[in-house]
Amino acid sequence: MTNASYGQFCPVAMAAELLCTRWTVVLLRELVAGSTRFNELRRGVPRMSPALLSKRLRELEAAGVVAREPVPGPGGIEAYRLTQAGRDLQPVVEAIGMWGQKWVETEPSLDNLDVELLMWDMRRNLNTEPVPQQRTVIEFIYPELDEAERKWWLIVEPDRSVDLCHVDPGFDVDLYVTVDLRTMTEIWMGLRSVDNAVERDRLLAVGPPGLVRSMQAWLGLSPFARQEKLAG
Repeated sequence: MTNASYGQFCPVAMAAELLCTRWTVVLLRELVAGSTRFNELRRGVPRMSPALLSKRLRELEAAGVVAREPVPGPGGIEAYRLTQAGRDLQPVVEAIGMWGQKWVETEPSLDNLDVELLMWDMRRNLNTEPVPQQRTVIEFIYPELDEAERKWWLIVEPDRSVDLCHVDPGFDVDLYVTVDLRTMTEIWMGLRSVDNAVERDRLLAVGPPGLVRSMQAWLGLSPFARQEKLAG
């Protein structure tokens, strides 16, 4: 996958040559989380250039970690799915995430705020159980961000599918959530509760009382939030 080689037969060195190129483990995180199409993968790695994403996918395919297959229907769309070798990397990726949650200090983590990644993560982990059965539209407003990144909409459909929009979808909004990006990231990472953010005037939710009260339940948390942070 790279011209650089450790020149060692050790399996750790050989695996590192394959997996430790820039963005590769983060891309694997997206594949493990269930993203399969190129545009889905891009939303999970918004700071990765399309050219580099294509390159890394080709490398993973050549290594037998992912397989490319056509998606039924018109358009010639292809999906990237983990092979058995790729699926065997799931506990590895999860262990890296748990280690980072446990041992990487809080402040460096919160220096890397990314609203698109946060909202995409929230979309795919949202718990639809406490959400009303009819279409429910939740608008998140980040007042400190530039206008182009300030507003995001999560849409829960009656069939329990969840969509994320960066452009006003044109539906009536059921719940407005105004919060700064750092606070919302802290909540998502399990470093602060919704109630704590409300009490400290860091988060304002306006809408049906039941939807407001159940926010912590339907919001869910990062898959790594269950790991207690031991670093400062």
